[in-house]
Amino acid sequence: MKAAMELRQGSTYEKGGVPYLILKADRHQSTSGKKARAAEMKFKIKDLISGKVQEITVLSTEMMNDIVLDRSQMQFLYQMDGEFYFMNQETFDQLTLTEEDLGDAVDFLVDEMVIQVLLYEERPVGVELPNTVIREITYTEPGLKGDTIGRATKPATIETGYQLQVPLFCNIGDKIKIDTRTGEYIERAN
Repeated sequence: MKAAMELRQGSTYEKGGVPYLILKADRHQSTSGKKARAAEMKFKIKDLISGKVQEITVLSTEMMNDIVLDRSQMQFLYQMDGEFYFMNQETFDQLTLTEEDLGDAVDFLVDEMVIQVLLYEERPVGVELPNTVIREITYTEPGLKGDTIGRATKPATIETGYQLQVPLFCNIGDKIKIDTRTGEYIERAN
């Protein structure tokens, strides 16, 4: 058992015999009014049996039954008709996941990428990406000279089709480091 504030994105817990994966975790505390409320955790969770995604809010001190999922290192092979094919690095067994199973991970998957596939009772239920990936910018507008007030950014598209904001000095063909947890630009890669 862990307090809700100890659970993070990627953590798993069980409630009523149903396992859940935390897709997003945010801590909130209201300081307005005469009496500040207790800190709360807002979770975006996925039911690992039905695949249903929902948002819940719990007190940060509420005790939750955390569980550990099995992990299997797999290589992304290809995508076809909305299905993503992976191969186990040790046994060479293949499995298929849907875009719904992968969630935001589809924004960063490239051929031959090795990731962790999460298994619950030997059934694939999701994936765990590295915290950062390096991807190439395939399209962005040129930055305007002199347009540098504050942290000026512009939209860019990477090789997977994902769009994000990058600094004005980034150009087509540049490789950038991206945080897979937030989908945000970190730095230009060499």
